[in-house]
Amino acid sequence: MKPHETTELNRREFLRGTSATAMMSLLGGVPILAAESTPPATSYKGETPPVKVGVIGCGTWGREILKTLSTISFGPVVAVCDNYPAFLKRGAALAPNAERYGDYTKLLDNRDVEAVVVATPTHLHKDIVLAALAAGKHVYCEAPLATTVEDARAIAAAARKQLKVNFQPGLQVRSDLQIVKLLEFVRTGVLGTPLKGRSQFHRKMSWRVAAATPEREQAMNWRLHRATSIGLVGELGVHHLDLANWFLNGLPTAVMGVGAISFYKDGRDVFDNVQTLLRYPNGTHYSFEATLGNSFDAEMGVFFGTDCAIMMRERRAWMFKEVDAPLLGWEVYAVKESFYKESGIVLRAGATKQDAQKEARKGEDVVDPKSALQYALENFLINSGNLAAGVKDFAESYGEGSDEDLRAYLQDLAKKRANAADALDGYRATVTAIKANEALIKGEPITFAREWFEVS
Repeated sequence: MKPHETTELNRREFLRGTSATAMMSLLGGVPILAAESTPPATSYKGETPPVKVGVIGCGTWGREILKTLSTISFGPVVAVCDNYPAFLKRGAALAPNAERYGDYTKLLDNRDVEAVVVATPTHLHKDIVLAALAAGKHVYCEAPLATTVEDARAIAAAARKQLKVNFQPGLQVRSDLQIVKLLEFVRTGVLGTPLKGRSQFHRKMSWRVAAATPEREQAMNWRLHRATSIGLVGELGVHHLDLANWFLNGLPTAVMGVGAISFYKDGRDVFDNVQTLLRYPNGTHYSFEATLGNSFDAEMGVFFGTDCAIMMRERRAWMFKEVDAPLLGWEVYAVKESFYKESGIVLRAGATKQDAQKEARKGEDVVDPKSALQYALENFLINSGNLAAGVKDFAESYGEGSDEDLRAYLQDLAKKRANAADALDGYRATVTAIKANEALIKGEPITFAREWFEVS
């Protein structure tokens, strides 16, 4: 790793903090995990043929995507693109059989490329995504979708009009089996009456990247300037805010917040220290805070209800029940351990009673062999391949047909879609983040208009 890369955000660390298992045990937490039968990275055995991929943007995160794609047998990378020769060279080293391009339009002209992953800076997404969709490519676009509501709406509208190609925003948690299982658990009503949620990102890092020339340094540090970035609450917080929209099963009605450049007085105009509060229907609210000046308590999230609180770290979750909460039914099968004034119930979803008891005695953690990014990219490729196969079957059976006929034909296929965010999810998360950032900059509350979240 180059020295200048050590300060750049590594999204692998999203929802990862210091080891929390021992602390949760002391507090009487209930580990909530997906089943041990989670398959390894390359075990998908479906009928989806390989989907040939082009990656546009070979910066630090683009290279992480390339590394992850190299573990997926049905996602061969056949093309890479970056307009910065040094990044293109590094990206190509991770995909030695791929064609190299300095211009994304040339990559889109390549008929071998069936799907593209857009990993460029946020403010550059729009033109690339619209061109890729027009070229008939499946598109995975990193989140947030754009830095303005207008650009984000243009992307979402174009994606929703495309029946023959798959679009997926890079909201990884919506594909992550660990989080999907947790959502299913929450949707059973285990929280009782939802009250509030909060999350944080604490990291001592400048977010600044060094470069050989002033021009290149300006381009590399797009996150630090309001003209090209929606700041901490957008570039980082979009994932947290999307989780709030998803878990609270609603959209915010208002947002307020405070922000400042508290530590890094280096010419940036993007805040390095923020707190934002969103109001949701039925009196529920959610806060997100982030700082680049302190790393204490790292990243975490908590949802509070009248029956319990659920805390998330490291893609794991622990439940803390209220003393007057009703029995859930599975307690009799779980291992119970007394800590301080609480009784910690050990649970691993999908495991047998004996497995749970044995692992609790050993004090072992269950580690998911896949990352959230791996789940997201795998599901993108699966959905893209299945959609392409469905479109082909329709054409062979009915010829050209109308869009209405094709839409009806694909309805059953859509019901079997692997877990993934769609264009509307990506758009709404982006709008939430953009307006939260506006509230920070203005120092005034913003009331959301319902139409802001709609795409025609």
